[in-house]
Amino acid sequence: QVQLVESGGGLVQAGGSLRLSCAASGRTFSGMGWFRQAPGKEREFVAGIRRSGGSTFYADSVKGRFTISGDNAMNTVYLQMNSLKPEDTAVYYCAAKYGPGFKYNYWGQGTQVTVSS
Repeated sequence: QVQLVESGGGLVQAGGSLRLSCAASGRTFSGMGWFRQAPGKEREFVAGIRRSGGSTFYADSVKGRFTISGDNAMNTVYLQMNSLKPEDTAVYYCAAKYGPGFKYNYWGQGTQVTVSS
């Protein structure tokens, strides 16, 4: 049974930092990622990492501020978020995939990140 469990969300002032963690279990993944959904908006891609080679990918809105990392086995993935802005406020979801494409197959339950101005 695949499980993705996020932790690390919370309330922070603008300019502050948070680190999200995602503990994954149940199978081997080819890649993992973070998505977010703000109230009234669609879920959007934030960052991704490939197991093979460790390549990382970011949405333009978070480049230079967020960093995704993980252990070699992709058992745990992190999202270090620095210089947070109020517009980063959202529910953040961990996601995992087992194929070569962009489609993610498994999702965590989400963790709330709130950035106050």
